[in-house]
Amino acid sequence: MSQQKRLGFTLFLLFFSYLPAQADDKPVQQLKAFLASSRSLSADFKQVLIDEQGRPVRTSFGVFYLQRPGKFRWDYQKPFAQQIVADKGKVWFYDKDLEQVTVKKLDESLGSTPALLLSGEVSLDDNFTIEGQGKEGDMQWIKLSPKSAETTFKYILIGLDKDSLGGMELSDNFGQLTRIYFSNVLINPPIKQTLFQFEVPKGADVFEE
Repeated sequence: MSQQKRLGFTLFLLFFSYLPAQADDKPVQQLKAFLASSRSLSADFKQVLIDEQGRPVRTSFGVFYLQRPGKFRWDYQKPFAQQIVADKGKVWFYDKDLEQVTVKKLDESLGSTPALLLSGEVSLDDNFTIEGQGKEGDMQWIKLSPKSAETTFKYILIGLDKDSLGGMELSDNFGQLTRIYFSNVLINPPIKQTLFQFEVPKGADVFEE
């Protein structure tokens, strides 16, 4: 799997766990309230990969679905079709162009997919140092720095826009940034369970780690 596609896959584990209380940290408390009230979520997203010189090298578009506990789905639609689906303790990474499926255990995916953190299956308190970063425009930002040196990223930022999910930024150990902008966010919408039932496409190679 290429470094760029690995980084794209890395982008998905971040939120739906309870955060530790931090005195006088209003953005963190705002995030706690948002996560506590969000049992399901859907949104459109725009993902921009930025190289070490600060230049955008790839922009992707798609749709995101989440249902706690333990279920999420990222559908990359443009420019390439890819999927990341989590359910029943596993995460499936599907690259349509490569006709390749990679399967990981959910509890072993922290270093390769910050959407695992969205699922409620990972304790943010145990795995991250959490700090409010203040406000930029209408967005409140919270920084999560991994406590383990074995992760593939340096930090993740979560942006809240008017008490809803607005954006994410991930800095990896290769000097690249990945930014995600969310739009058309729906909190607690009805979601079909079939969205989280991944079926291996005919002819695809499967690699289970």
